[in-house]
Order: sequence, then C-alpha cells, then structure tokens
Amino acid sequence: MEEEIEMLLMTLEEDMEKPISFLDKALLKLRAGRANPAMLEGINIEYYGSIVKLTQVANVSTPDARTIFVQPFEKQMITDVEKAIQNGNLGLNPQNNGEIVILNIPPLTEERRRELVRVAKAEGEDAKVGIRAIRKTAMDDAKRMEKDGLSEDNRKSLEDDIQKVVETFNSTIEKRVSLKEADIMKV
Repeated sequence: MEEEIEMLLMTLEEDMEKPISFLDKALLKLRAGRANPAMLEGINIEYYGSIVKLTQVANVSTPDARTIFVQPFEKQMITDVEKAIQNGNLGLNPQNNGEIVILNIPPLTEERRRELVRVAKAEGEDAKVGIRAIRKTAMDDAKRMEKDGLSEDNRKSLEDDIQKVVETFNSTIEKRVSLKEADIMKV
C-alpha cells in the first residue's frame, strides 16, 4: 500500500506539470511590447498542399526589441508568409522587402496592456482549473485506496499531502502570472 501511495504522489506531480507547461506556452505568446519569435508560433501556412507551422518554412529572428524578421527558405513563399501573418490576427502589419517579411512591433497602449493582463490572468485561471481536476482524480484515488484497505488516518494524511502539492503548484501559477503581468505593465 505504501508503494501505491508513493506512485500516486509521483503521478500527481507529473500530471500537474502539464497545466504549468501549457500556461508557460500561453504566457510566452502574449506580447509584452517586445518582439519575440514565439508571437508567431500559432501562425500556419499552406506549403505544397499541406498546412505547416510558419517556422517550418521560414527563419524567424528578432534583430532588436521592436522588430521581427521572417525569412522564407524559398523566395516565392514571401507573399504567402505575409498573408499568413496578416490572417493570424496578431494586430501586426507585415512589410515585404522582396527577401524578408519585416514586422514592426508597435509600443503597447495602456488599454492594450490591461487587456493582456486580463488574458494572462485568464490563462492562469485555466491552469488552476486543470490542477483542480487532477486534484479531484487524486482524491478519488485516495478514497478508492481506503476501500482497498488503507486506514482512514492514512487516507486523511494522503489527502493532506495531495493538498500540499496542489497549493505548491497553484503558488507557481500565481508567481508566473504575476511575473508576466509585471512584464506587460512595464513601459
């Protein structure tokens, strides 16, 4: 029974890493006024009849804090890359110089910053919902283990351990969201 408890706690932590990882990716896509290649991660493009990610058909770089360069591997793809970025609803206006697509990142307005903070908080709340769902499953497993012979005291102790893990991960989520909020609000 002791091994089963340890396995449950290890699995719990592994499962809780998934919402954290998803949150990190979501927060990375939120722009904080600086150019970041991750901003283009959600952009897909048609390439010889297949839909692929933009990064599979072009190099994406940031020469400075306000500019993103997208250089297609094949020059004939440049207009397709430009259209894909326009259709990506990023609020960016791509410019094409014949070899690369240049994206100038405008400074964020106060209103846009507040909107991005709301989005970051919503992403954090989504991660917490994922954590709660995993917690519920673990608590159900603890109750099942009690039916299989675990004492009530040990079940309560296990539930306390589960709750401590949940609180640790919720704290991690709050820290990451507040760091992103500070980054967004920094002018």
